[in-house]
Amino acid sequence: MTKTTFIAEVSSNHNNDLNRCIQFIDVASAIGCDAVKFQLFKVDELFAPEILKTSQKHRDRANWELSVEFVPALADRCRFAGIEFGCTPFFLDAVEILDPYVDFFKISSYELLWDELLARCAKTGKPVIVSTGMAVISEVEHAVDILKSNGCNNPVLLHCVSNYPTKPDECNLASIKYMREKFACDVGWSDHSVQTSVVNRAVNHWQASHVEFHLDLDKTGSEFAGRHCWLPGEIEPVIHSIREGFIADGVAEKCFVESESEERMWRADPKDGLRPLRSVRKMYKG
Repeated sequence: MTKTTFIAEVSSNHNNDLNRCIQFIDVASAIGCDAVKFQLFKVDELFAPEILKTSQKHRDRANWELSVEFVPALADRCRFAGIEFGCTPFFLDAVEILDPYVDFFKISSYELLWDELLARCAKTGKPVIVSTGMAVISEVEHAVDILKSNGCNNPVLLHCVSNYPTKPDECNLASIKYMREKFACDVGWSDHSVQTSVVNRAVNHWQASHVEFHLDLDKTGSEFAGRHCWLPGEIEPVIHSIREGFIADGVAEKCFVESESEERMWRADPKDGLRPLRSVRKMYKG
């Protein structure tokens, strides 16, 4: 298994503050992430007019928007920090806005059924990652077909449960293997559980190729109250322990490592069962 890719999802925890956005990028890099992902939406192009007319809660989501003007600076900071820059477009023109800057596009679970958005992302030639929360397999299959028919031959799927937070008994991590075998592509886990055991199981048992998780810096992000966001000090040891696990895998061969060289000489000699080997004992003769 190749190394799992960790993606820090900023979501709307940036509070539309450029300095805070930059801090997210720096922290994501420092805790071991491979990528950071933002979202680009406009409330007027996210919800239907009748929803916005009658729901103050949904109108208030305008406070969660990311300024388009921030995008070039975020891309530059990601290059400086040595991590990839991804973004989820929630309106069609967002694809064109983001294309010069992002390393990959991410399709939200809520937009999985929107063929035109999938096609536009695929046609850029950039990698596309798709969350599959709430979906049945026929819907995922259709999305994969749309992506492939528009030039994205190797989409990445993320198994996901769109409940915030997700209980461990709802995670159904076995879907990772199921989709990987069905679609012959990389499949990862988009985490809403905030459970160390779930992330470890997704990687170590089900071989998730990617782990996306919602990150907040200090409990002041707009979405932290939803209880589906990790704090840096919580997720960093999880990432490091998984990274150490990959390092520990080694190679598929039985051999000794260089640090054992001296100890090898102190094994019991096969002729008399005494330590060390006879060749070493000669050094101890007066």
